[in-house]
Amino acid sequence: MVLEFIGADREVTGSCHYLTLGDTHILIDCGMEQGADLYVNQEIPVNPSLIDYVFVTHAHIDHSGLLPLIYNHGFRGTIFATKATTDLCNIMLKDSAHIQEFEAEWKNRKARRAGRPEVTPMYNVEDAQNVMQHFTPCDYNSVYEICPGLTVRFVDAGHLLGSSSIEMWVTEENVTKKIVFSGDIGNHNRPLIKDPQYVDSADYVVMESTYGNRLHDTPPDYAVELSKVINATFTRGGNLVIPAFSVGRTQEMLYFIRRIKTENLLPEHPNFEVYIDSPLAVEATNVFHENVSDCFDEEAMELISAGINPIKFPGLRVAVSSDESKMINFDKKPKVIISASGMCEAGRIRHHLKHNLWRSDSTVLFVGYQVPGTLGYALLNGAKKVKLFGEEIEVRASIVNLPGISGHADKNQLTEWLGAIKNKPEHVFIVHGEESTAESFANHVHETFGYDAVAPYSGDAYDLITNQKVADGSRKLVEKKAAYGMASREKTIFDRLVAAGQRLVSVIQKCQGMANKDLSKFADQINALCDKWDR
Repeated sequence: MVLEFIGADREVTGSCHYLTLGDTHILIDCGMEQGADLYVNQEIPVNPSLIDYVFVTHAHIDHSGLLPLIYNHGFRGTIFATKATTDLCNIMLKDSAHIQEFEAEWKNRKARRAGRPEVTPMYNVEDAQNVMQHFTPCDYNSVYEICPGLTVRFVDAGHLLGSSSIEMWVTEENVTKKIVFSGDIGNHNRPLIKDPQYVDSADYVVMESTYGNRLHDTPPDYAVELSKVINATFTRGGNLVIPAFSVGRTQEMLYFIRRIKTENLLPEHPNFEVYIDSPLAVEATNVFHENVSDCFDEEAMELISAGINPIKFPGLRVAVSSDESKMINFDKKPKVIISASGMCEAGRIRHHLKHNLWRSDSTVLFVGYQVPGTLGYALLNGAKKVKLFGEEIEVRASIVNLPGISGHADKNQLTEWLGAIKNKPEHVFIVHGEESTAESFANHVHETFGYDAVAPYSGDAYDLITNQKVADGSRKLVEKKAAYGMASREKTIFDRLVAAGQRLVSVIQKCQGMANKDLSKFADQINALCDKWDR
């Protein structure tokens, strides 16, 4: 009974955990890394053909995106997920495969002209279609005996339609342990989907920490705030471009825009048009409609009972074909464009950025977390020039962040989720967070509850019967590369500055309990430094 950490360890994306139970090989999530990596990740230690079961917490690509790859490498086991997650994976994995194929073809056209070797996509659409044949949909709160010694239950994590925390009872050598994999725990009071469901017992907890070092501000009325951004942009005569994940965030934006229209929050521009430019988002919206009873919250259900579609309104347009997508930028009328991906790493959003970033009258509005190393992160942190399709683009558009719209629980909400467990777990493993965040939240868990808590490295492994660490993973760092037109030296120096800031946060966390006069002196020094450099 050994649990090994593979991905999203001291990093935010690429979630994957490997559990052995006798001769049974199990994965919990099999996600793709997105954005820059900090550490070199351990490979899954067995051939995928030997993996018996995969349990998927939710459909986001950083939790499910390598399922077609392990199929390509021989996996033929069973994948368990909720019904909504299964439905979403059916479209998201195919979309991911299309992106793999498209980017490989684009690189190969350049390679052929330059006489360089061609590349092959990580996986193709056929792999994505075939791996879906191995999914078994599960209901929330039903107990499933998977095989002798392995029983599971999915509970609503409130992060995405169909998202779940997974309770897993494992038995070996007449010893039974309960492991809880939190998945991504949702922020409270989000539109459409339910709040996270808590679990009340665990011997081991594998817990995300994406926002484990910060608190969400008191949420504003997002419809009101969004209407202000739209009004300012349209008054200048520009477009509002919203990079948004096709699943979850796009539907939330539609919910807020429906409110803007029905509550007449934008009387200056009452008939404005909104384009969803993402075939995946259109399909995902249909999945939302098909999973209403299982996943929607009370407020959304009340609207539906009154005959109101919570994510549909006059002026909503969809672009499915590439020709329809291209026509959006030929229309000179100010409009809202919602397109994927949410971190601007792939998809049609990059075309819309190419057409709008150079325009001082347009706005790019970010409504979700941006992983360091992504184009979205670069834009949100003041990049003046970026490269898109080999062309350098000057950033003149307004770059706006709508704070508080997060699908992740913050530090207090994560603490509340863990506090619902009534017994004392033997160990809490903190994953799925930037390194300083994971470390500080592990310290917070220990100080708050007295639990043994650790942020493991990829490749670290623990015997769950003895609660002993049995393997150390790699501490090797990934070599950094220049990105988005920033000179290599400039990027390296900026990375040093970011790393210094992260170290400062870590030092501050360790100061809790010091004498007040020392804390006050430290705070004064930090504020003086900020005053000097806040330009």
